[in-house]
Amino acid sequence: MAETSFDLIVVGSGPGGYVAAIRAAQLGMKTAIVERDKLGGICLNWGCIPTKALLRTSELYHTFHRAKEYGLSAEKIGFDTEAVVKRSRAVSKQLNQGVGHLLKKNKVTVIEGEAQLKGGGKLEVTKDGKTGGYSAKHIVIATGARPRVLPGLEPDKKLIWTYFEAMVPEKMPKSLLVMGSGAIGIEFASFFHMMGADVTVVEILPQILPVEDEEIAAHAKKQFDKQGLKIRTKTKVAKLEKKADSVTATLEGEDGKTEQLTVDRVISAVGVVGNVEKLGLENTKVKTERGTIVTHGLGKTDEPGVYAIGDVAGPPMLAHKASHEGVLCVEAIAGQHPHEMDKLKIPGCTYCTPQVASVGLTEKKAKEAGYDVKVGRFPFIGNGKAIALGEPEGLVKTVFDAKTGQLLGAHMVGAEVTELIQGYVVAMTLETTEQDLMHTVFPHPTLSEMMHESVLAAYGRAIHY
Repeated sequence: MAETSFDLIVVGSGPGGYVAAIRAAQLGMKTAIVERDKLGGICLNWGCIPTKALLRTSELYHTFHRAKEYGLSAEKIGFDTEAVVKRSRAVSKQLNQGVGHLLKKNKVTVIEGEAQLKGGGKLEVTKDGKTGGYSAKHIVIATGARPRVLPGLEPDKKLIWTYFEAMVPEKMPKSLLVMGSGAIGIEFASFFHMMGADVTVVEILPQILPVEDEEIAAHAKKQFDKQGLKIRTKTKVAKLEKKADSVTATLEGEDGKTEQLTVDRVISAVGVVGNVEKLGLENTKVKTERGTIVTHGLGKTDEPGVYAIGDVAGPPMLAHKASHEGVLCVEAIAGQHPHEMDKLKIPGCTYCTPQVASVGLTEKKAKEAGYDVKVGRFPFIGNGKAIALGEPEGLVKTVFDAKTGQLLGAHMVGAEVTELIQGYVVAMTLETTEQDLMHTVFPHPTLSEMMHESVLAAYGRAIHY
């Protein structure tokens, strides 16, 4: 088999893969990218982007029902499920085509098919029964992840959904059970609830949004409760019994007591696992652990010349982490000396209503790490812009090292906090102290003023609350 040679081949074109490929091309490498499905991966086609399009629809639909609060009148408010889904898919398609344009612009060769490593810098790509041979000094694996499946609770794509099916419903279910209260579960719960479904979320842990600060998660839950979204913590789904057009779930509390709940549909959002199968890893020294590839800094695996980035390389499984990881990996390959990624400075965002965003250590984690902390809090109700927007429910929380003034973490819940969090991310990246933040002038009237006030509050200096 004749081989086509490249300096670098990326396997997978999600936000980690396509960014890595473009950066490699910018650095002068002859680069190719292999994709078995659609350019952009899960994020652009089935994850980050189309879900935000759906959530935007639900936000507006919810706001229309609040028209009277703003002195407006709106009658016969309704929606067309097919049109809602069609808009989401159109947004996804636009960005998918954009990735193709960027790759072409940067002279990255796109190879369609499934890749399998053969060792020694070689790989084969198969499509429609035809196989091509390729070689590269450097191969970057960026194959992403897929929904985790629990034994006995497997999705069937009709009654029990993963996020794939939840994104393209033929009709809106009247009732829904969501298994798992991480970002994916809560976002879908919020979307379907806002669109009128009777939604119940089941979480086996004591706290929803388990990676978030306890206080912020509790604040979010309080708002969900107020909206009528039903949440059951310390509860597991013991059994799912499928019927013609409904599912009966057996829910089991920590005391062992069970109850049954019948719903139209179930969404399984119990995490994801890396796509490590059928890659030919057995032909290399690449090791896997807990469904992801083991790396040793800047994407290096145990196989010389083979790297892994993004979800397949382990948590946090976030698109922006994958993209940045791809850039660092490729720059290191090119002989530059990038700093390794500090995962504590990677922000997390959940686009439910209310939104949740965070970076760094929670208050609990900071104390467990031995820090003497100063904690600042500022509520949305004390902010003029929040009140003007009609969004007075929310909280901004900051955690500082009492000895040095180092910002250890920031946590938010409320309107548009996913846009605000980056201010604190920049501050942490620049190793900003509380004094720097206090002396920063924030524009008025903006939601960002709450970020300033939260810092001041940590040191007993808050002005507006």
